[in-house]
Amino acid sequence: MSDPKNDQQKREYSEPYEGSHPVPKLVLTAIGVLLIWAVYHLYVSFNPMPASVGDNRVAQDFIVPKTINGGQIYAANCVACHQANGAGIPGVFPPLSKSEFVDAKDPGVMVRILLHGIHGPLTVEGKKFDGQMPDFGGKFSDEEIAALVTHVRSSFGNTASAADAALVAKVRADTKDQKGPWKGDEDLRPLLK
Repeated sequence: MSDPKNDQQKREYSEPYEGSHPVPKLVLTAIGVLLIWAVYHLYVSFNPMPASVGDNRVAQDFIVPKTINGGQIYAANCVACHQANGAGIPGVFPPLSKSEFVDAKDPGVMVRILLHGIHGPLTVEGKKFDGQMPDFGGKFSDEEIAALVTHVRSSFGNTASAADAALVAKVRADTKDQKGPWKGDEDLRPLLK
């Protein structure tokens, strides 16, 4: 009878060894042929694109001009009170649609309102409103206020003229002594004449 310990050892393979048996020459030859072919292929197929083939653009051509979107400013700052459709909230926040202050011949009226805000009763289209509008003069640049005024004056059924940053800068300079918000109809009605 055989020893079970020896039977188990007989089933095992011997440890692999390299010794004096290096990588076969056939494998080394195949690797060498592939390497030579790769170098030859790169040499033959290399085709640098000459500069004359390009479209002559430079890095400056890829700079996107920064434009200010009055609609985005409106959506971020004005929608809560004046609503997305410009209808406002009855009795509290006046509508921007067909408002005499928005459609005024002089866009500077709306610029003044945005720069300093409003506090007190205000009549728009014969309806009384008694909310408070914050001032945006310290929050927005002249360009941003001009974009917002232009957006509101050309949206919600309004077709009034646009405003530009130069107008906002002029109104800002003219009203720099204004302390606090405008007093509703008392301060703003005379501007419509």
